[in-house]
Formats: sequence, C-alpha cells, structure tokens
Amino acid sequence: MSTQSQIDYNRIAKAIEYIQSNFRLQPSLEEVAENIHLSPAHFQKIFTDWAGTSPKKFLQFISLEHAKNLLKEEKASLFDTAYETGFSSTSRLHDLFVKVEGMSPAEYKNGGKSLSIYYSFSESPFGNIIVASTEKGICYMAFEDNKETAFGELKQKFPNASFTEYQDALQKNALSIFDKDWTKLNTIKLHLKGTDFQLKVWESLLTIPMGKLSTYGSLAEKIGNSKASRAVGTAIGSNPVAFLIPCHRVIQSTGHLGGYRWGSERKQLIVGWEGSQMYS
Repeated sequence: MSTQSQIDYNRIAKAIEYIQSNFRLQPSLEEVAENIHLSPAHFQKIFTDWAGTSPKKFLQFISLEHAKNLLKEEKASLFDTAYETGFSSTSRLHDLFVKVEGMSPAEYKNGGKSLSIYYSFSESPFGNIIVASTEKGICYMAFEDNKETAFGELKQKFPNASFTEYQDALQKNALSIFDKDWTKLNTIKLHLKGTDFQLKVWESLLTIPMGKLSTYGSLAEKIGNSKASRAVGTAIGSNPVAFLIPCHRVIQSTGHLGGYRWGSERKQLIVGWEGSQMYS
C-alpha cells in the first residue's frame, strides 16, 4: 500500500472507530472530521473515494443498531432460497458462485508436498493483502502489511510446497472483487486445506449474501448441528481465505460484531463497506 493510501486508510479506520463508539449520538460530518483533524470537505472526499458513498450513509451500515436490525429482519431466513439463487435485487452475482474443492488427504497430511503455489502481494481497500493459488484455485488470502510476515504465514500453512512469486489469472479474478467487479465471481475457485467439518462451515459462509449478516448459532443450524456454535466459531477463526470466504459477516447474537482473525477494526470497515456497495 502506498504511503498516502496507508495514511488515508488509517484516517478512515480512526473515523469508523469514532463513529462506532458514538453512533447513538449520530455524529455529524463536522464532528467526525474534527476528530481525525481534517476539514469536513477533505474528509468527505477521501471517505467517499474509499467507500463509494457518503460518511452519513455509511454510518447506518456499521452501527450496532444496523447489525441488530439485520438480524431482526432476516431472523432464521438468512439462507432462504431467495438468496441462494445467486442474485441480489440488482442482479449482481454473490459469493455462492465461488466453488470450493478440498485438498486430497495426501495434500492435507504432507503439508502440500506435491503442490506448486503461486503467490503475490496487492493493495485492497482494507490494507495490503497476500493471495496464493494452486493450479486448482485460491488456497490462501490474508490481510498483512508486512510481506515477510505474510509469506512466512503462508509457508507455515504449506511447509513442504514449492513457492513462486507470480500473480496468475486465478488471483487476478479473486482480487477483482475489491474493484467492485462481481462479474468474475463465477470464475473463482478455492482449493482449501481443511477438515470435512471446516470445509462445511466455510461453504456455509459463502451462502451469506453481501450486505447481510448471520450469527454463529445460525451457521450451526445451517450445517445441521445447532449445538455446535463453539466449534463453528473455531472453524470460522481458522478461515484461510480472507474476504472471499466472508467470515466477517458472522457476528454475535447480541448484535456486537465480535472478533476477527485480521482485526476487529478491519471487520467494522468491511461490514460497512459491503453494506454501502449494496445500496450505493
């Protein structure tokens, strides 16, 4: 991420944190801008460039009240067939079209010994990101500013694989989602290392449409084990593909956003960004 992009990202993150802490007071544009030491006009511009919508409109998507209202509206019908057709009301493809393939038992057990993995580093609206792929699909995607740390974590997941820094078509298609290009989602394939239970949970996450939220309990019911909320939470926490597998769309039953593998602040930003895209 360029220096200016990082500065703007940090400013937006600080603004979101301020709005999150004060949403009940419905802070004005001027109040939020003053908190991050920018003029209202400058803040409005960089925020709109980043989110594609105004700070005022964005507020409704990241407040706790919004999360609670979503849960009330959807109740137990988050996974109804109306959503599982794969199209939103604006005919955008959603994540259901992402195809998941589990790695073979041998690939799983031997740390990817037979795998050739390509990886690359890119910028996203939520910070720097590493994305990696095999010949079958995306196998890893994570937010991480430090390239050395990012690659180290990838190698830890596949200690016996061979690695080449190269951005292939699979990675480019996956990254296009950050450019608000939903037309290539049906070309994205995931090649994942996980247990049968983990794969089941990750596939269930893909049925939560963009701009919607679910809870750990709802996910447990979806996979047919209503008492497995804690195990579901553990599987969500081990999600190897940030954003594409939308674990950020799962919140606590109280309406609180809860934790996130790549930081709760980033989760707030993503939930708000997605909500604003659906109504911008």
